[in-house]
Amino acid sequence: MRVLEKIGLVSLGLVAGVSVSLHFAAMADKEALATPLPIEELRAFSEVFGRIKSDYVEPVTDKKLIDEAINGMLSGLDPHSAYLDTEAFKEIQVGTQGKFGGLGIEVSMEDGLVKVVSPIEDTPAYRAGIRSGDLIVKLDDTLVKGMTLGDAVKRMRGKPGTKIVLTIVRKDESKPLTISLERATIKVQSVKSKLVDPGYGFIRITQFQEQTGENLATALDSLIKQNKEPLKGLVLDLRNDPGGLLTGAVGVSSAFLAQNALVVYTEGRTEDAKMRLTASPENYLRGSGKNDYLKDLPDSVKSVPLVVLVNGGSASASEIVAGALQDHKRAVIMGTQTFGKGSVQSILPLGNNTAIKLTTARYYTPGGRSIQAKGIVPDILVEDPATAGQDKAFRLREADLDKHLANGQSPEEKPGAAGKDAPTAPATNGDGAKHVPAEFGSKNDYQLSQALNLLKGMQILHGK
Repeated sequence: MRVLEKIGLVSLGLVAGVSVSLHFAAMADKEALATPLPIEELRAFSEVFGRIKSDYVEPVTDKKLIDEAINGMLSGLDPHSAYLDTEAFKEIQVGTQGKFGGLGIEVSMEDGLVKVVSPIEDTPAYRAGIRSGDLIVKLDDTLVKGMTLGDAVKRMRGKPGTKIVLTIVRKDESKPLTISLERATIKVQSVKSKLVDPGYGFIRITQFQEQTGENLATALDSLIKQNKEPLKGLVLDLRNDPGGLLTGAVGVSSAFLAQNALVVYTEGRTEDAKMRLTASPENYLRGSGKNDYLKDLPDSVKSVPLVVLVNGGSASASEIVAGALQDHKRAVIMGTQTFGKGSVQSILPLGNNTAIKLTTARYYTPGGRSIQAKGIVPDILVEDPATAGQDKAFRLREADLDKHLANGQSPEEKPGAAGKDAPTAPATNGDGAKHVPAEFGSKNDYQLSQALNLLKGMQILHGK
């Protein structure tokens, strides 16, 4: 038996121009493939295949029938397993590099329709006001119902400068919204940073890419130099970060954790699906040939008071980082319950420039908690005043997806139920006004202001 050759690791869903949660691997002759074939079921398949070929109203190619059969077999398992044709396979390999064409929304399929998981910051979708939980029912003049997720994503992609009209159903709107978007080359700036107060740094990670760990090290070095002394506190913002490369998540976690501390582990049916990733260069560099970008960071980075901001749009790689820092008691997690994407998808090439994306394992935090369909519960619950109450009512989470993989540890809770015992900060400013969502990291960012208040309080207690 040949062992799966690991090519790389990626940690969320399909994006209309795209980040995905995957473990790349080469196909192997596994023992499971040697089990007896179900003759009766295959005979039924053969009969259906023959009847379609002979009786369907129009001629259908063998390739189309086989492709659709594979599609159905995989999509019937869970929301993240899928067949990748030549184009989709190529996109998945390119998409993790932080540059791709499209609209900039992460999407999933629910009841035959496309749901928005999260818009990617600084993209056409984000600027047009598309929200998590929006239901896309029409692409230009074509109904989405009946399309595969891959087909819908293909229609949303296109040459930069071309336009597409999305018809969207939003739960708090009385009628469908029609939004015209111009496609663009999506260049996601993975890491953004600034000093928000003297001595207090803010780092936002929008997506985990190949360069994220290295960019984080550069941002930390820059903040320390700007401040001219060790930072008093740091806010790591993972809100609406849909995930990305698992190596990036391990690198970010390693910047703040002790050498060789466990970051995440996976459990699956095969030996290939069982991994233990620690805060060590071999796990975040993974044969990239790069020098260890964390080795020159000052020791103060390992101990600086840290608050991590999360919300329902924080998924996969974001949840891995939040879970690792929470379990090691290295940071206070603040915000709202995360998405709950805690499964590993392996990319298994088929040898003809196509592949299957197959769920093969679950992610577990260092303390042994399954992330799947539950997510990370913040230590301190802080809602954005502009969306207070909406997060539980309208936010799409993994547990909402049809056929989602179970948590694997305990009975699943309804979205928003977890965290009910977490300390809660006020969700409004007390003026009774309707609040407009503030830009993350701005002066009006309520959750950031609460994080800074906590850090400053910690600094006062430390001084005493």
